[in-house]
Amino acid sequence: MIDPLPRWVRLSLALFFALAAGCAPQQDDAMHDQAAARILQLFNWNNYIAPETIERFEAQCDCHVEQDYFSDNEEMLAKLAAGATGYDLIVPTGNALDTLIRQGVLIPLDKALLPNLKNIHPAYLKTRFDPDNRYSVPYAYTLTLLGFNTSKMRELDLPVDTWAVIFEPEYLQKIKGRVTVLDSPRELMAAALLYLGYAANDQDEAHWNQAKELIIRAKPYWAAFSNTSYIREIAIGDLWVVHGYSNDLFQAALDAQKTGRHFTIDYAIPKQGAVMSLDSMVLHKSGKHTDLAHQFINFMLDGRNSAELTNLIGSGNPNRDAKSFIKPELVHNKVIFPDEDTLSRLEMITDLDHKQRRVLSRMWTEIKLR
Repeated sequence: MIDPLPRWVRLSLALFFALAAGCAPQQDDAMHDQAAARILQLFNWNNYIAPETIERFEAQCDCHVEQDYFSDNEEMLAKLAAGATGYDLIVPTGNALDTLIRQGVLIPLDKALLPNLKNIHPAYLKTRFDPDNRYSVPYAYTLTLLGFNTSKMRELDLPVDTWAVIFEPEYLQKIKGRVTVLDSPRELMAAALLYLGYAANDQDEAHWNQAKELIIRAKPYWAAFSNTSYIREIAIGDLWVVHGYSNDLFQAALDAQKTGRHFTIDYAIPKQGAVMSLDSMVLHKSGKHTDLAHQFINFMLDGRNSAELTNLIGSGNPNRDAKSFIKPELVHNKVIFPDEDTLSRLEMITDLDHKQRRVLSRMWTEIKLR
């Protein structure tokens, strides 16, 4: 049979189809690379966003969220200082935010892309760390307060509204070995300073020495300095009083309830005041997706999305629009939504300079060794 097409035509057609076949995979690869490029790199605290919130954002924005975690601000700052890059969004606490701003590593926000910023209560805006909110948007907060076994406190006739219960021997002798304090120099010194009538951020070295001596006097009565284990120990009844974080104590109270304990766990803000740690969303200069990061911030400013974190871990919530999506018993909790009187007794810890850090480090070493 005679081929109806000349050889040169057949060769041209073969080349055309071969090229066409080769282009399709390349186009698919390009589309795949484009989708893969929409990855938001989030550097966040452990267990600090609900999984369903992440899934909803990924579906809405046709992207993927990758999270890296830190357990405290010092770890986060150290990792960045060591050269970690590529984070689009970070969630630092106020004093760490102060450090990041001074280092010049944050990108100013484009507030035109954040219409939901109106949902944040004004009390949580214009902090001393970022007065114009040029770099930061409030995310959530934790209070450092007293957690306690309600049955034991009633039985022993101990107060639950004062730092005296962890500092004064007249109370401590009733709970010796059943109380822990945070293994954090800033947090513990702040509690001691507040009890002594000073500000949590008081920087007078003479006042620091008074606080140090108060701590050393109380130390023999404490079971431990603890940042994590106290959650389980108070939930099972081994501890009766703890100096701890509101999110942790919310979880301890739930654990005690779920396991059918014969007691309840509660927590309270001492009348002398307490520390508030406000965590904010910021854009890091090493990030590659500023537009996607803005979308995420505005997404998290929506009341429904913000509410999921509070319902999950009992975090304090600066978002007014979140209230209608939060469990009713949490909406009325003054730790989660402080009233004006409570807010007036809360302080955010500020950063220290190098000299102050050295002084505090020396005092902390003395506390631990005595």
